[in-house]
Amino acid sequence: MIEFYKMSGSGNDFILMDDRGDTLPVRDIRGFVKKVCERKVSVGADGLIIIKKSDKADFRWLFFNADGSEAEMCGNGGRCAARYAFIRGIAGAKLSFETIAGIIDAEVKGEIVKLRLTDPKDLKIDYAIPIDGKSVGLNSVNTGVPHAVVIAGDIETVDVFNLGRTIRYHEAYRPAGTNANFIQVVDRKNIRVRTYERGVEDETLACGTGAVASALVSSAKGMVESPVNVLVKSGETLTIYFERNQGGFEKVYLEGTAKVVYQGTLWNEAYA
Repeated sequence: MIEFYKMSGSGNDFILMDDRGDTLPVRDIRGFVKKVCERKVSVGADGLIIIKKSDKADFRWLFFNADGSEAEMCGNGGRCAARYAFIRGIAGAKLSFETIAGIIDAEVKGEIVKLRLTDPKDLKIDYAIPIDGKSVGLNSVNTGVPHAVVIAGDIETVDVFNLGRTIRYHEAYRPAGTNANFIQVVDRKNIRVRTYERGVEDETLACGTGAVASALVSSAKGMVESPVNVLVKSGETLTIYFERNQGGFEKVYLEGTAKVVYQGTLWNEAYA
């Protein structure tokens, strides 16, 4: 029997577990993640978050994508983890937690969580890669995890699954691969985005680090200014705050809802 919470960060859903006592009865963690994240036969989620003790912050997390792979960072998952820690009394409303990408700061205000991400890196604007004999214009930035960004006229007409999957596995981004975002700039304060997410291997209803990457690329191209409202596939809006510097960007924040869906007890039948 394993206690867990199911949470949603603007449409990105996660399973969260507290294992600060190192008592999680699982040997094959990656196999466990794949099974419990599988929809219709178990809990189902885009990812699984395990809270551990940390001597550097309020807690440390282990973040796994639905395919069992471990990711450096996840913006929407980070907001859910922050609210989970606050609800459970693990941390206060202002907190920090340890990730592979670095220490992340957060502030919980009810269902709204504002997360400060590590400074982005590897910003690259206006280049092209060959896809099916054509040259496709791209931009990219690492906002904790790598993201490619395509400026589209109307994102509703984009084949996000197939084109996103092609970009995700393209040789230009090997060996780690990349997430693929398709954005539509509405005005200087608003953009729309659809994301093919690495590890989930499908389009997701929201991707926090993808929303951040899309806002930063749009700013680097002179199309928007901070703060930027990002409308995601779920219909919710994420707000991205940032400052420009000579090398790119700093003081980058992601703000949006982190909702508790339910809490429960996982039977071993769900992952055995």
